[in-house]
Amino acid sequence: MKKILIIDDQQLVLLSLEKSLSDLGYQVVSANTIADAIDKYDHDNPDLVIVDINMSSDSDEVASNEFLSGLEVVKHIKLVKKDKTPVMVLSGNTDEDIITKGFDLGIDDYMKKPLSLNEISARVKRLIGSNVDAIVNEKSNTKQQFIQNKCIGVVIPCYNEETRISSQEFIDFADQNLGYHLCFVNDGSKDKTLEVLEALRKGKEDYISIYDCEKNGGKAEAVRLGMLHLAKQSQFDYIGFLDADLSTNFDDFQDLADTIYNSKYKLVFGSRISRMGADITKESARAIISKTINFIIRKILGMEINDTQCGAKIMTKEIIEKTLNEKFITKWIFDVEIFMRMKKIYGTKQTQELILEKPLNRWIHADGSKLSMKDSIKIVGQLAQIALHYR
Repeated sequence: MKKILIIDDQQLVLLSLEKSLSDLGYQVVSANTIADAIDKYDHDNPDLVIVDINMSSDSDEVASNEFLSGLEVVKHIKLVKKDKTPVMVLSGNTDEDIITKGFDLGIDDYMKKPLSLNEISARVKRLIGSNVDAIVNEKSNTKQQFIQNKCIGVVIPCYNEETRISSQEFIDFADQNLGYHLCFVNDGSKDKTLEVLEALRKGKEDYISIYDCEKNGGKAEAVRLGMLHLAKQSQFDYIGFLDADLSTNFDDFQDLADTIYNSKYKLVFGSRISRMGADITKESARAIISKTINFIIRKILGMEINDTQCGAKIMTKEIIEKTLNEKFITKWIFDVEIFMRMKKIYGTKQTQELILEKPLNRWIHADGSKLSMKDSIKIVGQLAQIALHYR
């Protein structure tokens, strides 16, 4: 049985590759640091190495400054050991100098994320052949699954969502987009939401988790606790949140993720701006109230943000650690508080440079939304609280 060493510091990527290649009949060894990878290469003598260029160093590696890139593994194999073991680089890095350096060192293939597991399998077979015993598994694995160029945690607050949550849509997304982890926060639901979530997670525990709040603390606290919970895990590049009713869908959320990954912004958020080519639907009366509230919010923030309240945002861990470390004073309009806290930390000018409002392609007003028009009116009072608290 041919052996493959996979090296990546993101657990979701390792798990996906391990399962896919094991199903094809290969023996798989994995490592999540450069030092560990070199030790395992020397000990296990693999037939193929798959390594990510953008590896974050562990504390010992940083201290010694010895290993800082996945290319160090390539150097060890090709220059130090002078082995001919084929090496495949799997990375989201598009820097031509780094890619060229990889080929100069002797890598045999370069694959840019995102890419499908089927393509990876085909390239592996080209380099080291396939196992006859895995033909049945190979034929049954026809589903397109993609390893993303980033690792993202998504917090989904849930309160009494038993009849509204679209389980299959979440399952399909987790299946197809390897690199995303969905964390459902059960906010003290009184119905069978927790049972629905447990069923949804079954068999997909590595990609779907549940954070259970025994008492209902409101959406603000559910999002805050969920974000802080995921921020403790080193594998995530970014963490965001999304409404359980998928008023904003996964296509738009992935667009937000792509934007923050390819930019200097630390927080990117969706905006429900009606425009040509976009499918943005709001009840007429609700739309009038929203415009009034948005006008007040802009005055409080002192920034020209069109829509602070869209339930789709993604941010860096730095923003999470600095703005979500304390409870919010409101249950619903915590989004405004995040911006106010950023202003206190970074100042208005720098905050405007760190955030990006991105128009959505689609947004629907889902039936059974928890915020009624009466609730919307109460928001004005909460905005007054925010203005006084953060002045």
